[in-house]
Amino acid sequence: MAESRLLRGKCFLLSVCLVLLSLTRTDGLYAPITYVTSGVAKGAVCLDGSPPAYNFDKGYGTGINSWLVQLEGGGWCHNVTSCLARKNTRLGSSKQMGNQLAFSGIMSNRRQFNPDFYNWNRVKVRYCDGSSFTGDVEKFDQATNLHFRGARVWLAVMEELLAKGMRNAENALLSGCSAGGLATIMHCDSFRALLPMGTKVKCLSDAGYFINVKDIAGASHIQAYFSQVVSLHGSAKNLPLSCTRRLRPSLNVIQQVRTPVFLLNAAYDYWQIRNILAPADADPHGSWNACKLEISSCSPLQIKTMQAFRMQFLKTLMSKSGNSTSRGLYIDSCYSHCQTEFQATWYMADSPVLGKTKIATAVGGWFYDRRSFAKIDCPYPCNPTCHNTGGSGGMVPVQPNV
Repeated sequence: MAESRLLRGKCFLLSVCLVLLSLTRTDGLYAPITYVTSGVAKGAVCLDGSPPAYNFDKGYGTGINSWLVQLEGGGWCHNVTSCLARKNTRLGSSKQMGNQLAFSGIMSNRRQFNPDFYNWNRVKVRYCDGSSFTGDVEKFDQATNLHFRGARVWLAVMEELLAKGMRNAENALLSGCSAGGLATIMHCDSFRALLPMGTKVKCLSDAGYFINVKDIAGASHIQAYFSQVVSLHGSAKNLPLSCTRRLRPSLNVIQQVRTPVFLLNAAYDYWQIRNILAPADADPHGSWNACKLEISSCSPLQIKTMQAFRMQFLKTLMSKSGNSTSRGLYIDSCYSHCQTEFQATWYMADSPVLGKTKIATAVGGWFYDRRSFAKIDCPYPCNPTCHNTGGSGGMVPVQPNV
């Protein structure tokens, strides 16, 4: 009898543990891939000529007519050599993409992890063109078989989504991280133009605001780098005329965007610290290597340099992004890059907060007009809620130095 009671007790404890485990799991959804083969005839192809692709999870309930379109990130290629290096990877070929993709953070289908968008139609547009979906060069070099058709990829995927039901959207949010965040800014108004006038349309750029500053060696190369991207991919024709008429073609066009945009960025964005402020070419002896991996390993002088970078980032942001009341702003003092796609930073018990507000709460409140949000964090190390991952803990891999 005693053994029977002990066995029942153990079974009860095991059941409790299993229930608790099911409540804390965040990785339950894997969305299947869809290839846009219809776009190939129109020249909408990845770098290697393969068809565009996206991953999709259908909305339900109150979210059946709401659409979240997330543009994948992954850096850029600015010359033939760097594009060839991408061509046979998932960032240059849909042949190299898996059949499924994990959806988490803003893409999660669980209300407790994604309170405002969990039951929307959620789409991840895969990134395989290397130009933030802006390129359009008709000819391709048969020797390299490189195709620069990012703008056509964008249109082909949007046409398929519209036919799939997005043309009936009541709510629509275009979002993206890193190169996808930059693409979100550049395509925000054209996304708005695709949808009915009565649709609530907004855009969320995560880690997509890049600034032109000198590196630690005193060189200013990032503007030249982006100009090379524009030139190689033939992107100028797909940038706003209000920008290209007055300025040399560039990928920084936030001032021209008319659709409401929410800018989410870490003031110490680790991609920009590693690739713009302290790239390998500017640090031949590797004195910044430890600092770039973990901000707590930075010397006082390196912290001072990063504080100056933060100030320049904020100065540029405030002078270029405008002061429209429709804009949202969440600039925390974390050492991270991309915070919407990962559950730990999007919406968990210990997620970063700014003004006592988590990112998911700020974005959801802004989208539904429940509460405006425009806040800038105090300087590092004032925010104890930051994870300061520096690229570890499941964050997006850092791209090769530009």
